[in-house]
Amino acid sequence: MTSHKPMGRTDPLVSLSASPGAFQRLGVVVVDPASTARAGGAMLIDAQPDMEILGQAGDGDAGLQAVRRLRRRSDVGVVVSISLRGEHDAFWLIRQVRERCPEYAIVATGVMPARVAISRALFVGADGYLDVTAEPAAFLDGLRRAGDGSVVFAGLPPDYLGDVAAGIELQDDEPPLTEREREVLCVAAEGLTARQIASRLGLAERTVTTHLAHIYGKLGVGGRVEAITEAARAGLVTVGWLN
Repeated sequence: MTSHKPMGRTDPLVSLSASPGAFQRLGVVVVDPASTARAGGAMLIDAQPDMEILGQAGDGDAGLQAVRRLRRRSDVGVVVSISLRGEHDAFWLIRQVRERCPEYAIVATGVMPARVAISRALFVGADGYLDVTAEPAAFLDGLRRAGDGSVVFAGLPPDYLGDVAAGIELQDDEPPLTEREREVLCVAAEGLTARQIASRLGLAERTVTTHLAHIYGKLGVGGRVEAITEAARAGLVTVGWLN
């Protein structure tokens, strides 16, 4: 499996810098399930002289509909929150927009999500990730650069970038978690011990602990609760008590 395009529109680990005059009035669609965050982001973007809000949506389906109404425009940026959940989640929406409108800029947003979630967003078609905790100027500059054809990051600690790049390579070869690893993690979310998980799934206890160790390594976490939380945020598992 390969990603939607080579990581080389530009160097994926670019630094952010202003690019005045690169284009006129980038039209933006904001898709975020949190109405306050969505409205705040839209107000910030719409206040810029070189940008305008063309649509807002609170879920994947509505987001795709908003994008499809803009078929005659080429200067469009789509801002997708990684927190979109459900069958038509953020990753589904990013892939759908990329396949239907390859010329559009797509940026994922969130609040320090799991590294694997950012890797997955880029793998399915995003042009970068802009953390909502970034300074507004850096966020807007990243959006402009994405609209101008760059792969961008803003608001991430430097040590995230290497893991994000490694995560993309991993997904090029195999899913971030195997089906068995997802199964083990879902059962672990019920609060069962390794021995109880082994009994439930018909595995040896040592096999369960090995699976858990692999999961922690892949997600870059140090324990079970963090692994469950990060995997759920990345859309890799569904956990009822996190919804």
